Amino acid sequence: VNQIVDVKALDKSHLQITLKIAAANRPAAAGVYQQFKGPFLATIAGAKSKELLVRDEDVQVLHGFDTAENAKAYLDSAMFTADVVTSLKPLLDATPDVRIYQVA
Repeated sequence: VNQIVDVKALDKSHLQITLKIAAANRPAAAGVYQQFKGPFLATIAGAKSKELLVRDEDVQVLHGFDTAENAKAYLDSAMFTADVVTSLKPLLDATPDVRIYQVA
């Protein structure tokens, strides 16, 4: 029997990063998201999903993980600290708001 499984339902933790980015810089920020989405999903331990949410007031990147520990470990990874942060830093208008949520 084939079963359709909603992959997002398997996410047990979420890493939400809210970024203050001017409208003029949002295309560049979306490019950073696209550049690292595949490598994030392929190489980061416990990574399950990655979504870009664009609102009038900010941009959010929502990462799905199997555990909060893996979400925290990603924040210390070379991909995040050296690649993502370095690429986004010139586009930011404020310090990002970083939160980790557990699915109850």
